[in-house]
Amino acid sequence: MTRAQLTDVEWEFIGPYLPIARYGPYPERLRQQFEGVIWRFRTGGQWREMPKEFGAWPTVHNRFRQWRDAGVFKALLERLIAEAAKRGEVDLSLVSVDSTTARAHHDAAGMHLGEGVLTALEKAAAEKEAGSKGAASKKRNGQGVETGPEREEQRRIRRRCKLRLKAALLGRSRGGQASKVHLAADRKCRPLAFVLSAGQAADSTQFIPVLGKIRVRGPVGRPRTRPDAVAGDKAYSSRGNRVHLRRRRIKAVIPEKKDQAINRKKKGSRGGRPVSRDTDLYKERNTVERLINKLKA
Repeated sequence: MTRAQLTDVEWEFIGPYLPIARYGPYPERLRQQFEGVIWRFRTGGQWREMPKEFGAWPTVHNRFRQWRDAGVFKALLERLIAEAAKRGEVDLSLVSVDSTTARAHHDAAGMHLGEGVLTALEKAAAEKEAGSKGAASKKRNGQGVETGPEREEQRRIRRRCKLRLKAALLGRSRGGQASKVHLAADRKCRPLAFVLSAGQAADSTQFIPVLGKIRVRGPVGRPRTRPDAVAGDKAYSSRGNRVHLRRRRIKAVIPEKKDQAINRKKKGSRGGRPVSRDTDLYKERNTVERLINKLKA
């Protein structure tokens, strides 16, 4: 699969965002390298399997890392959203929020961290573990008093493994190591915001961070950050999320969980009013699910 992935019009839009060093590659080679990055993530193949038409795979891989660290892809996404808003194609009357799991290979747990960074993180984790209530209760009960060198080495290795997983935003789930992508989409299946977390992270806790990353820049004025309505499934049904939407004057289109409804009814008048939602708007929540299918395809 070595065919060109981009048209000339698309490359004219992307080209200015790719930084070129003083002694960097020629523009035509730069386009080939960007095409190679697209080939890598579109086919799922390894870097070493990249066709020679895109250039040497180490060069393309290094160029991708430079673009990633410089925030090129994030800037491209923001510019695309701004261009669509300029044409009046971004519909913020309803924003849908959902998440999807991305499986990771077991080798991903060995993320490389600098020795100084890893030592500092390990020291902080050890202090937190020593000061926790569980550790204090174990010491009072006479448990966990093994402080031999072998025991300490095992704890250090286990602690470093957890720190690498945390730095790589990997978590343990039933399918193994995974990360979770939380995203928001408009009515036209366009991505507006992304948040990456560990695979075992709950969806509800990432609801506010996802909405906080929505920034649609128009031709003039400040970027728009507040949609008219937000739709989500029952996983996002929590009092904190509803209070946040109410404060920002955003209509909540989120169904209530059964246990939450039962607890509310038990409290009587103290439980508050029943949660209502617009059924017609909730039917359009499939836009974010269709976006996830497009991204995974």
